[in-house]
Amino acid sequence: MRAARALVTFDDVELGDHVCWHPDSAATSSADVLAYVADGALYGDKIVVVGSAGAASGLPRDAVPSASVVLDLPRVADPDSVLAAVRREARTAAREGYRSVRVLTERVPAAASDEAEELVAQELRLDEFASESNAIVVCAFRPSQWDASTLEHVACVHPHEMGIRAERPAFRMYSTGADSWSVDGVIDSECAAAFNAALRAAIHRSPRVKLRFDTLDMIDAAGMHALVDAARRLPDRRIVVEGANETVRLCWELAGYATADLPVVMAA
Repeated sequence: MRAARALVTFDDVELGDHVCWHPDSAATSSADVLAYVADGALYGDKIVVVGSAGAASGLPRDAVPSASVVLDLPRVADPDSVLAAVRREARTAAREGYRSVRVLTERVPAAASDEAEELVAQELRLDEFASESNAIVVCAFRPSQWDASTLEHVACVHPHEMGIRAERPAFRMYSTGADSWSVDGVIDSECAAAFNAALRAAIHRSPRVKLRFDTLDMIDAAGMHALVDAARRLPDRRIVVEGANETVRLCWELAGYATADLPVVMAA
């Protein structure tokens, strides 16, 4: 069963992990990446670098094992084609006898105004891939290159995090199966926008989504509104919430959301 957690070093990564990594400097990130690659060889994982090897956190091309794959794709490549390429490499690695794949990609900002929402959608797809294939996926985001709001959005859709950061995100949403997502932590007015973006990305690809609230501590009025708003954005969408604690269920009812015409169901 996947669970959200913080990692101290790459020694802590496990199969199925999807890590949001915040390198603190070029020197330490290069050393960390070399250790990540070396562990891949030790455990029998195939290394898949998305982007040129030199752009992947300072990883020298000659440090990439010969059996590894570098997907030197343009920054503007279609996200679905990038994921399709990673999936193909995972299938090839399985046929070649590798334990799994270790994916490494360094994210760099683009000029698009909707970049945060597109990144959230991409990271959710990568998280599904990691969960279903038992791959290890590390996404590097250098804090100096990103605004705080975008970093908060992307951190919330990674179940695992490593590197420098003031504090962990208020909530995390991550894959627990086909069209099923676990949500933990606290959803309040400060992170409601990130929660709404993650939900909209999830239901965009599936008309029916299940949310597991077993480890969600609290959701306030802004969070509940974000949940309902996401479900109403597209026609014929439905979100089923399971595992909510008594406090969350009571707040939902008191807010007047327990009605038959709402596309969100708080299951018993």
